[in-house]
Amino acid sequence: MSTPIHRHLLAALTAVSLSLVAATGQAAGYPDKPVRLIVTYPPGGGADIVARLVAAKMTTSLGQQFIVENRPGANGQIGANTLARSAPDGYTVMLDATGFSINPTLYPSLPYNAAKDFTPVSVLVKFPNILVKNPKFPVGDVKSLIDLVHKEPGKVSYASSGTGSVQHLAGALFASKIQGQLVHIPYKGGGPALTDVAGGQVPIMFANGASALPFIQSGKVTPLAITGAARSAGLPDVPTMAEAGTPMQAYEWNALFVPAGTPQAVVDKLAAAAHAAVNDPTVHKQLIDMGGEPMGASPVESTQFIADQTRTWKSVIAENQIKAN
Repeated sequence: MSTPIHRHLLAALTAVSLSLVAATGQAAGYPDKPVRLIVTYPPGGGADIVARLVAAKMTTSLGQQFIVENRPGANGQIGANTLARSAPDGYTVMLDATGFSINPTLYPSLPYNAAKDFTPVSVLVKFPNILVKNPKFPVGDVKSLIDLVHKEPGKVSYASSGTGSVQHLAGALFASKIQGQLVHIPYKGGGPALTDVAGGQVPIMFANGASALPFIQSGKVTPLAITGAARSAGLPDVPTMAEAGTPMQAYEWNALFVPAGTPQAVVDKLAAAAHAAVNDPTVHKQLIDMGGEPMGASPVESTQFIADQTRTWKSVIAENQIKAN
């Protein structure tokens, strides 16, 4: 005989089964219309270039256009807030950068909850910073730079693309590692910062790899070390920071996100397409030529990577008492 408990359990199981069937059906037909790809940074920058490379390949593999829409501002907050308020159906996707893992600590409040409002789809690529110097600055390697910082505490300055940027935090991490004093000079963008390093107004910078490569190749700045775990394929003669005697890593990265609550089957389908896009031979080479390390990580791997990055930068920001402008 059926009891109220049995009937309640049967209804619950039926509801779960119907939800699973609906989600599976949605993924099977997904996408059946164009997908909006929000990029949290301006056109022409590194994030935008990565987005357009990947969007073109995902358009081909999934059979619907991925339309890039730049929504820059507030270190990625404007675009992220747009995604957080979008329907969790897979038709609004976001490409964000390292600021996603920095903002929750750097800013006293955000218009969204970074830990709850998003689901990572795939970390596409990571870019180590490159410690560069003005060619006339009298240090030949990282060790001699450290010796100078210790000899003249508070007199060596470093440029960055702005307060709270990876370039800023990499410099702060370096100073902590060597127990030295460096003066941070923030700029409104990596381009102006690199230009002033090349011109001698500021002696050193932990520069974005993609932006720094043309300056290095033209001899305008000199590379001392790279902040990745391994040497860069594009700069095989440049040691890692660890090889240079100061173990530290600092990456700028780009990842795809969807709103929390997006069906897992849709997330997995997007992740598979992103992985294939990053590993397309043409795209893969372009990312390496930009100084990147292609990843195309799974949702689980991406979630762990972003959590690790958030903890790293939270520690650096707290230790150095860094506050947003």
